[in-house]
Amino acid sequence: MRPSFSVSQNGDRAEVIHAIAAYFGCGSIRPDRSDRTVKWETRRLDDIVEKVIPHFIRYPLLSGKRGDFERFALVCHYMRLGAHRKREGLVQIVRIASEMNPSGRRRYESTEMLAQLCKVKG
Repeated sequence: MRPSFSVSQNGDRAEVIHAIAAYFGCGSIRPDRSDRTVKWETRRLDDIVEKVIPHFIRYPLLSGKRGDFERFALVCHYMRLGAHRKREGLVQIVRIASEMNPSGRRRYESTEMLAQLCKVKG
């Protein structure tokens, strides 16, 4: 399990993505061929907790993404505590993450993940 925070922009406005990368001082920039955008992304938990989350606490999002970000920050907090290394913590994280970005694509359905995590060994 690894968190990921990303921002994408149309390629003709890539300077915004470069400014974000410079501001946070972490992550990487790459083209996203699926939607023809340029994406800045950071997956390092320490960078997310120490740089990204404090920024958005200081300057909260004004859109519907604010609730998703608050859930994301909570998941990162749990991960920093090591909760993702235990079944109970992982179940809680999957439940929180399943409430985020309901219109987005998912590689795995949360119901499938929870079913696997909650199986009783016997």
